Amino acid sequence: INKYLATCGVASRRACDKLITDGKVSINGKRAELGTDVNEKKDKVTVDGVPVTLREEHEYFIMNKPKGYVCTVKDDKGRKTVMELLPEEAGRVYPVGRLDYDTEGLLLFTDDGDLAFRITHPRNEITKTYLVKVEGSIGDNELNRLRAGVELDGKRTNKSVVKVIETDKAFTRLHVTVSEGRYHLVRRMFEAVGKEVVFLKRIKIGELSLGSLERGKVRRLHADEIFYLKNI
Repeated sequence: INKYLATCGVASRRACDKLITDGKVSINGKRAELGTDVNEKKDKVTVDGVPVTLREEHEYFIMNKPKGYVCTVKDDKGRKTVMELLPEEAGRVYPVGRLDYDTEGLLLFTDDGDLAFRITHPRNEITKTYLVKVEGSIGDNELNRLRAGVELDGKRTNKSVVKVIETDKAFTRLHVTVSEGRYHLVRRMFEAVGKEVVFLKRIKIGELSLGSLERGKVRRLHADEIFYLKNI
């Protein structure tokens, strides 16, 4: 049922699970349960009483998220959300994964729940690459620890690709590629080696990059980019 709802563009699979457990989803007039099978040709599925049907086409957008926005549809603290930056033509899409309030960069939006699930599920280990800026220099010992994995909350992080791209006495800029999605992962990795991240920007998901997309701007994904993400 959660896959069916996600494919219909209702929300991500995780968000659909909550709708189901909250009792908002019905199949043929009866409250749905997690794991229930759906016959898309015969069953009538509703969310809050509103019928949902499979969509033949989906929407896909890429954003260069600026800092100062949260990755949620609504924010109970009154902060600006990334939804405010989407064009009207975007329709009912939602962000794929999250970037925190102070992090910039590549953010995907879609109503394709299967694709969102594929990109965000930990078992797929889809890489994300970040531009990281830290104060001062960083030594080989710290770099090697980051590459090998550091311990966070009692569990070692996966191996990472870490490359210094620019350094001086004041700051060091690096490209860091990770294959997991723990909370504030990159910032906490650097904290573990005694470095504070002062700027963080996601620049790639797999090999899909921001390119020349300006900060705060949004565009539709091209057909070849959609194909890549579906087959990554």
